[in-house]
Amino acid sequence: MVLHVTLQPVDEQGWIVAECPALPGCISQGRTEEEALQNIKEAATAWMWAEDQKALDQLPAGQPQFLVAV
Repeated sequence: MVLHVTLQPVDEQGWIVAECPALPGCISQGRTEEEALQNIKEAATAWMWAEDQKALDQLPAGQPQFLVAV
């Protein structure tokens, strides 16, 4: 899966905020662009896992479930 990410420098110390607009609230940061991009990858993975877990809680008991890697 490919996601677009924005990078925004936030201070003179070099911190950069990374945000994934397709995943509301999925934000991370890093001291360098490389670190910020690595951190947003981890944040996006965690965001999608959390959303999947919330969806599982909504399924009726006994409904068949299948795992799909994307």
